[in-house]
Amino acid sequence: MPISLAKGQKVDLTKGNPGLKKIMVGLGWDVNTFDSGADFDLDAAAFMVGANGKCPTEKEFVFYGNLAHPSGSVKHMGDNLTGEGEGDDEQIQIDLEKIPANVEKVAFTVTIYDSDARRQNFGQVSNAFIRIVDETTNTELIRYDLGEDFSIETAVVVGELYRHNGEWKFNAIGSGFQGGLAALCGHYGIEVA
Repeated sequence: MPISLAKGQKVDLTKGNPGLKKIMVGLGWDVNTFDSGADFDLDAAAFMVGANGKCPTEKEFVFYGNLAHPSGSVKHMGDNLTGEGEGDDEQIQIDLEKIPANVEKVAFTVTIYDSDARRQNFGQVSNAFIRIVDETTNTELIRYDLGEDFSIETAVVVGELYRHNGEWKFNAIGSGFQGGLAALCGHYGIEVA
């Protein structure tokens, strides 16, 4: 039975699950029924940040344009262009043992691709969630359902893994941003062309 989190709640990941090394982070969503005339393409990403809250280099930004960190610690399983179907829409694999020592947090985000041109925002998205699965046993450990707290935002920091006293914890964040992926990149210190 997974632990179901509320916004702002923090939970131990490795302490209660000794031997946990490989996890899969699944992100999913549904698009509300009205038609905006364009497909919704939501994109999951991971920002691997240091003590200053910023990515050390562009390589620590893992998304559809950079599917894996050189360490092999974070791997994006590919872009889903429509979000159709049940279950996870995008997945990111994490090997906790391979995360470089200078990375203190891995923030998981979802953005709406081309949201301005398509006039789309998170107010038009429902049933968004993040879940963490133990890849070895395929057991769902944590689930956080975002609820319907968003209106005009085009990017959401869903949650983050973070190091605390040598253990990994998860924080359910659920904070929205306007300005899509560019705003998130700025927040985490990545220069956008």
